Amino acid sequence: MNFWSFQRTENTFCWFVNCHSMIVSLLKKIASSKIFEGVIIAAILTAGILIGVETYSGFANQYFNVLKPLDHLITGIFVLEILIKMGAEGRRPWRYFYDGWNIFDFVIVVMVLLPLGGSSIAILRLFRLLRVLKLLKALPQLQVLVIALLKSIPSMFYVSLLLLLLFYIYAVTGVFFFGDNDPVHFSDLQTSMLSLFRIVTLEDWTDIMYINMYGCENYGYADSMDKCVDSKAMPLFSALFFVSFVLIGTMIVLNLFIGIILSGMEQAQKELEHKKSAERGELSKKVTELKAKLDEIQSLLK
Repeated sequence: MNFWSFQRTENTFCWFVNCHSMIVSLLKKIASSKIFEGVIIAAILTAGILIGVETYSGFANQYFNVLKPLDHLITGIFVLEILIKMGAEGRRPWRYFYDGWNIFDFVIVVMVLLPLGGSSIAILRLFRLLRVLKLLKALPQLQVLVIALLKSIPSMFYVSLLLLLLFYIYAVTGVFFFGDNDPVHFSDLQTSMLSLFRIVTLEDWTDIMYINMYGCENYGYADSMDKCVDSKAMPLFSALFFVSFVLIGTMIVLNLFIGIILSGMEQAQKELEHKKSAERGELSKKVTELKAKLDEIQSLLK
């Protein structure tokens, strides 16, 4: 190979490197732009509306020729989003999958592209509905909430265990003391726990309390008197039992869940800010390295 051939090869290589760098830089700008983010959010909302419209079968059949191409367009936008973000990683497109949110995004899009039909059409519709979950990826504020919930799971497990013990103690006590008087709500352990769940949600809990305060023959069993076979009024004990359970179960234990989630949100917010700071530092480092390479190439050309 003579000098001129080598020079042309080198120039071609340098042009390719510069062109590739420009494309990668352009893809990065597109992927991080507010306009691109707005288009993706609009596509997600449109996808959610489309799947909601399909619940009205008459309307969906009437405008099938409009809704179907629009659905394909939305899917195409999501595929293009993945390709742009993978292309923004340059020669290492697999780095796209280093982010768990990107994997979540990718799986949802792939599921929609599966060739399902016939009896599997309901599954395909479910996958299409899951596209709405892409909002978790598109909106950082929602990411903070999800991360906070995930981080709260270990602590919530112990609070749930405490709540289960509370339910068990009160359920057993309820069966022993109220089982004969109120068999509808306290006939056995599982029914008692279900009744306590109703009470802790504050859904007409006073009705259950009054049945045991005044006896089933005097309150609450008007339409089920055949089940009221051993009416016993326990005004003082019933009031203490139900009020204490509501105070402990609703006002204290459930507030622990709120405290844990708030703590998790604060931690998730700090991690997100740290991640953004690290990404900015890494981007600045890459820009510096790219400039150094370009300077080196230009010095070789001279």
